[in-house]
Amino acid sequence: MMLAGMGAALVAAKAPPPEHVKPPRLRPGDIVGLVEPAGFTDDLFDLDVVKETIVAMGLKPKPARHLLERHGYLAGKDEDRAADLNAMFADREVKAVFAVRGGWGCARILPYLDFTTIRANPKLLIGFSDITALHMAFAARAGFTTIHGPNAASSWPRFSWDAFRAIAFDGATPLLTNPQAKEDRLVPLGGRIRTFGSGRASGRLLGGNLTVLTALMGTGWLPDFTGAILFLEDVDEAPYRIDRMLTQLSLAGVLRKLAGLVFGQCTSCGATGPSYGGFTLSQVLEQHLRPLGIPAFQGAAIGHVANQFSLPLGVRAEIDADAGSIRLLEPAVS
Repeated sequence: MMLAGMGAALVAAKAPPPEHVKPPRLRPGDIVGLVEPAGFTDDLFDLDVVKETIVAMGLKPKPARHLLERHGYLAGKDEDRAADLNAMFADREVKAVFAVRGGWGCARILPYLDFTTIRANPKLLIGFSDITALHMAFAARAGFTTIHGPNAASSWPRFSWDAFRAIAFDGATPLLTNPQAKEDRLVPLGGRIRTFGSGRASGRLLGGNLTVLTALMGTGWLPDFTGAILFLEDVDEAPYRIDRMLTQLSLAGVLRKLAGLVFGQCTSCGATGPSYGGFTLSQVLEQHLRPLGIPAFQGAAIGHVANQFSLPLGVRAEIDADAGSIRLLEPAVS
């Protein structure tokens, strides 16, 4: 019975998405759901900090029913994690849904999500890393904006909070540029960008974690990338694995459909060992991105870093590959 349900969900996922809808903006006092669709948090101290973070935003946290459960390295069984997400979108008093953390497991719950209910109740879904699987599925099937930004358990420094608040609360259309590095050097190293294709490009924002996104290739849970601005990030991946995944996107025809590409941060993705003789990450990106002939740059504040942008998926944006900037062309919320 489970296999039949999964097959039906996969067939449904291949249908064209509905017209893009903008969820309501967040307002002080709103109730927001806390879910763990992937990895677990089993320390009450950590969960207390998460709740206090939400309160500091001026919001009221509502933990999901299975929030403190654990099943191996997952935050409960697949059906239960999906049920929590379904319940939050069905709950009319919940105005947005925050993923507490990433890890691994979001792709496992896609066949159990009730997209009829989710589509009928557009609200912001916020998170990054493994939450990319949900962002991609929502872009393909739900048809409304989600936000690739800090998880609820992230540190939320001022830069990240200001970026999120401007988009989710204020409905602003900011120009996003890296924070200026404060280093005692003639030439600061932090916040630098590298351009692989000059110029500007506009299109709807799509993307997230490279590993998670490429793992969905061929599944039916990815949106159409034609004319999109694709943003990517990753963590703990050797350059050859980044090469392999970008090759997969190239062979699948995704890269040639794009209007522009932004590669954010690849945390702990350096060459291993002093005798390493392979390509560096920058060389791998040079090989894949420059031949595309589209505006493309590396180094945006996207990914597994404290200071990160909040990027609304499905919203039109313009990138300037020479300046290393991303400008929203429309609000993400209504």
